[in-house]
Amino acid sequence: MKGISRRSMLRTALPAALLVGVLPGQVRAAQPHMRAALRALRTAQQELEEASADKGGHRVKALGLVRRAIDEVERGMEYDRRR
Repeated sequence: MKGISRRSMLRTALPAALLVGVLPGQVRAAQPHMRAALRALRTAQQELEEASADKGGHRVKALGLVRRAIDEVERGMEYDRRR
C-alpha cells in the first residue's frame, strides 16, 4: 500500500469500523420506535381502564387486545436484544 501510511489508514479505518459495528448495535438496542409504541400502548391501556364500563363489551375486548399488543412489543424488543 504505497502512498498511504499506517497511521493514516488507522485514522480512517477505526472510525469507519466503529460506525459499521458499534453504532448499528446501539441503535438496535435502543429501539426508539418500539419504546415509543410501548409508551403509547401503556397510555391506551390506562385510558381504557379509566373509561366507563358500559361499552357493550368492546372496552374490555380492546383492553385485552392492547395488553396482547404490549406483550408482543416487549417480546419483540427482547428478541432483538438477544441477537
